[in-house]
Parts: sequence; C-alpha cells; structure tokens
Amino acid sequence: MEKRRREQLRRQKQLDKQQRRVQRAAQKRADRDLNVDKDADLNVPLPEPQPEHTV
Repeated sequence: MEKRRREQLRRQKQLDKQQRRVQRAAQKRADRDLNVDKDADLNVPLPEPQPEHTV
C-alpha cells in the first residue's frame, strides 16, 4: 500500500508542476501583450530641467 500511495503522490506532484508551468507561460504572454499595447514613447525618460543661463 505504501508504494501505491507514493506513486499517487508522485503523479499528483507532476500534475501540479505541469499546471504551474502552464499558468506561468500564460502570465508571461499576458504581461508581454500588455507591454506591447503601451505607447513606446512613454517609456523614454524625460530630460531633466536645465538651469537658466543669465548673462
């Protein structure tokens, strides 16, 4: 009986791991799709204000 229980636990672990992989891949795709939708110009850092020159 112990061997059967260990085998069932091993199979369940494999299924859980596979589900996590699928979820992670879906999350990566969703994150990538969100980044594509953003305007690329918004990701450019703005220049800092320059001091005024008084002569």
